Amino acid sequence: MEAERKLSVEAEAIFREGVALVLSRWSALQLAVDNEWGGRDSRRKSEQLAADVFSWFTQSKEVLYIDDLEDILNEAMLSLNTVTEDGSIEEVAEKLMFMNEECLNGDFKSVESLRESNHRRVALPHVKQGNHDDDDDDDNERDDTLENDGPSNMMVDTPESQSNSNLVDMTDNKPTPKPAAKTEDGWEVVGPRRNKGKRN
Repeated sequence: MEAERKLSVEAEAIFREGVALVLSRWSALQLAVDNEWGGRDSRRKSEQLAADVFSWFTQSKEVLYIDDLEDILNEAMLSLNTVTEDGSIEEVAEKLMFMNEECLNGDFKSVESLRESNHRRVALPHVKQGNHDDDDDDDNERDDTLENDGPSNMMVDTPESQSNSNLVDMTDNKPTPKPAAKTEDGWEVVGPRRNKGKRN
């Protein structure tokens, strides 16, 4: 039987951060939390998941199996009224198992790369309701970029997660469509549709 391996104090702190980073990048979990699909305490449930995962890795006396970790992740998603059938549970579990193995060996490259990419990443939620004042600087940068590209390129060049308020501002400058004209045989000629924020 293999000797039990434990994370060092330094490795535990880095691994805890890595667990939080992996979960913060899991779009299914973040959608459920941001939209409160699990109720008002959705954020707390997400934080509890991170604590449970960390505890499972660090406190378990038994051999760690990826299936058990997938069950923990799946139960957490179900508590958020979210069923994931996109393979993301397996992907997240695999990343966490790999990261744990690295940290046990004193190798923190995956956590460091997540940390670096997290600093470079512009935080755009996938689904957003209402107003948001969180990232005023980022919004101003995006607005400048969109104005330079022009409204016709907007949906191609920006993520679908752009807030609806910015889309309204961009489309207000377009002329309204003219009413349909009838031809001699009774058919109506319909003009082109305005882009309502959907990609072609």
